[in-house]
Formats: sequence, C-alpha cells, structure tokens
Amino acid sequence: MDIRTKRIYEPASADDGQRILVDRLWPRGVSRDEARLDLWLRDVAPSHGLRERFHADRRREGDWEEFCRLYAQELSGHPAVADLLARVRQGRVTLLYASRDEEHNNAVALREYLSTAAPRKG
Repeated sequence: MDIRTKRIYEPASADDGQRILVDRLWPRGVSRDEARLDLWLRDVAPSHGLRERFHADRRREGDWEEFCRLYAQELSGHPAVADLLARVRQGRVTLLYASRDEEHNNAVALREYLSTAAPRKG
C-alpha cells in the first residue's frame, strides 16, 4: 500500500498518484484548478464535534492517541472508507489536508487507519 499525506498548499506532483482531499471544509486560498484533485472525500473527515474537541484539548498529553481512537470509531463501517480502500489498492494515493501540523492531523490518522484496515498482500 502506498498512502502518502501532503498539505494541499504544496504544489501538486506527478508522483502524487490519486490526490484526495480529506478535509470537511475547502482550504482557504486554494482554487479548484490549483488543487488538482481526483476526489474530495469530505465525508471521511472527523465529525465537527471531534475536530473541535481535538483542537480545544491539544495541549493535554494523550490527546493525539485519543483523537485517533475516536476517529477510527467514526470511520469504522463508513461506506466512503471502502471506496478509499479500493483506490488505495489500485495504486498510490495522496491524502491532502490543510492543517499546519504535519504530524497530527486527520490525514495522518486516516492513513494509519487505512494501513491497518487493508489486508496485506502476500
């Protein structure tokens, strides 16, 4: 499986594979042409409540792990996840996000979820 994450503000690259925006809101200052998206999967973004909770409580230790756990619960059984997994099996996918935090964002958590949800080949 080849799942990458990338800020949507970074230039699109030929080696991005399928470019999928996984934020609920459209990123400020980015035109649809600049984004060069293959898909906008806003439905796989964390719920409004979970996103607010994570941003409000980020300073507490363990919040990232708690966010990932709760987000995985939201993703479990979600129909859009099956579509996303099918795309991942076809080849490279780059999950795009707008957050400034490159290590703690929904695209990173989603990549981890997909990595554990997809059966390994071999």
